[in-house]
Amino acid sequence: MKKLSILSLLVVLTKLCFAQEIELDKEKLLELYQSQRYAEAASYLSGVYPSDTKDVKALTQIAYCNMMAGKLVDAEKNYQNINELQPQQIPVLFSLSNINSRRGNKKKAIDYLQQVITIDSNNFNAYKRLADYTDSLKLKVQYLKTANQLNNLDGDVAYDLAFAYRKLEIYQPAYDALKIAIAADTANFVLQQALLPIAHQLKKYNEVVSVGEKILANDTDPKVIADVAKAHFYLNNYKKAIGYYQMLEKMEMQNEATLYFITLCYREVKNYDLAATFAKRTITEAISPNTYSYYNLLANIYEEKQQLSNASSAYKKALSYKVNKNSYYGLGLLYDLKLNQPKLALSNYNLYLKSKELNKSDQPQVDYVKARLVLLKK
Repeated sequence: MKKLSILSLLVVLTKLCFAQEIELDKEKLLELYQSQRYAEAASYLSGVYPSDTKDVKALTQIAYCNMMAGKLVDAEKNYQNINELQPQQIPVLFSLSNINSRRGNKKKAIDYLQQVITIDSNNFNAYKRLADYTDSLKLKVQYLKTANQLNNLDGDVAYDLAFAYRKLEIYQPAYDALKIAIAADTANFVLQQALLPIAHQLKKYNEVVSVGEKILANDTDPKVIADVAKAHFYLNNYKKAIGYYQMLEKMEMQNEATLYFITLCYREVKNYDLAATFAKRTITEAISPNTYSYYNLLANIYEEKQQLSNASSAYKKALSYKVNKNSYYGLGLLYDLKLNQPKLALSNYNLYLKSKELNKSDQPQVDYVKARLVLLKK
């Protein structure tokens, strides 16, 4: 492809020389193109042709070289000149859209693509790119649906369309789009993997197993293992499901959902001890390790609002999630200074001092607590 595009450029350049009687060093240009020194090629061509040239073919070559060299400002000016001289040229509009996309000007990129589909309402690439640029999920589906209708064998469009449909919880059209693309490319594991969660939603569990196991023969992907395990669960193949979930454990890829399903599997095979073990692990996985700190924060807020009973409850709730120094310290201060309950203050201060979390940065608080304990014991 690279050699062909270079030869095409040289053919155009030869025609330019003949048309305008301009002497071009074709050997020099060929060397610049082959070594991908597009900036030098653009500079050379700009020096040969007048700055106000109206020759579209010459401007096209200069614009292309500038774009390939990353000189996007110059490339845009070149293509805009061409667009003024010969409006509604689809390749030029695509180039202008591409340049503006690379520069982060999404609105202008979309405007140029809209011009393309006004000229050619069946332009597959325009709809495909419009889908990439839009933030609206429904509009994205609309563009991808049109592109898919124009070419339902394109795997990228089928994948993106199915993904967008899945976000909207529209599963049958997503499934249909993928199946057509997969039939055209039976070795495309990316499309097959995208099919699995959608087939799950449609309760096509046998298909999930057959497709998933085919994918796993090529690559042990954790997401695929989880999909196959879940499908076996719904097919009542509990021992097979357990086997796949154990694979995830060995890979240290278990999560709340997988632990939940393995709990259900063990319950179904009446292994209640392991079911209980995994139920506890599911609960632990479901709880954020920072939950206790959120309750401590809530307790601080209640204190500021003088809702002291609520503050005490929030500190205790934090301790139910994790035994931590901050909750004991907060409760000690609360019972000591605000609720006038010295026995509870003593108990929490002592628990604070026994905390294994204490470090050098806590020394001022430790000293204060020790001082308070002396006074409270009198």
